[in-house]
Amino acid sequence: MKMTAQEFLDWPSKRITLLAMSGAGKTTLANKLPKAKWFHYSGDYRIGTKYLEEPILDNIKREAMRVPFLRNLLLSDSIHISNKITVENLEPVSAFLGKLGNPESNGLSLQEFKRRQKLHHQAEVAAMKDIPEFIEKAEDIYGYKHFINDAGGSVCELDSQEVLDTLAEHTLIVYIKIPPAMEQTIIGRAKSDPKPLYYREAFLEEQLCEFMKLKNYRDPTSIPPDEFVTWVFPALFKSRLPRYQAIADQYGYTVDASDAGQVKNEADFIQLIAQALDR
Repeated sequence: MKMTAQEFLDWPSKRITLLAMSGAGKTTLANKLPKAKWFHYSGDYRIGTKYLEEPILDNIKREAMRVPFLRNLLLSDSIHISNKITVENLEPVSAFLGKLGNPESNGLSLQEFKRRQKLHHQAEVAAMKDIPEFIEKAEDIYGYKHFINDAGGSVCELDSQEVLDTLAEHTLIVYIKIPPAMEQTIIGRAKSDPKPLYYREAFLEEQLCEFMKLKNYRDPTSIPPDEFVTWVFPALFKSRLPRYQAIADQYGYTVDASDAGQVKNEADFIQLIAQALDR
């Protein structure tokens, strides 16, 4: 969706998609908007509560069944296992996605890791295609005037024209670009606290092959899970930046993460977006 700054300011029901790497401040920025007026759509929350709900629960139950005490209680229907996913706590989604590596260190085999990656890809595509329905429901059922889509960090990896067309048709796409001065901070943060990540399969195979040769690993199941995630993140970070920018150039607009970090309220947010459109 393209428009002038004035058209944006006059837009009675603003609908915006925020794109950025994890750590760029998407969720923080979205949370600066008044919750009484803005419907906050979290792509990751939708993934966890709708499209991966059953696989996530199956994974938790599978782990519980390995503990004899819990196994007996589950088999006798004496206990119930459920998720407690919230927009602020998406740990069950991350735990399901998992990390490639040694099973004794909670790592996944390459086959299982790829299976979960594929499920996540399908779920993220579906969650983004749900945007038009949620825009309508947010206003019709709940009376929200505006809509903010806090998209997952891997949206740029989906290679789905349908997703891009959907987002561009129904929302104003805004890419929060990380300035060079912040890049090492985000990379350092990811290395100190490695999280499960989504990778395009071609990227995963290329990087895994290079990693195993460099580290002299013969089998993925011998890799310490955190080691691969830490090693690959800088390459993943660099590979995603031009993908985000290409989406913004064709379908939307770009704002600097440093400027986004200065936003304190809704008025600041509106001004930030208007200035990006004016440029």
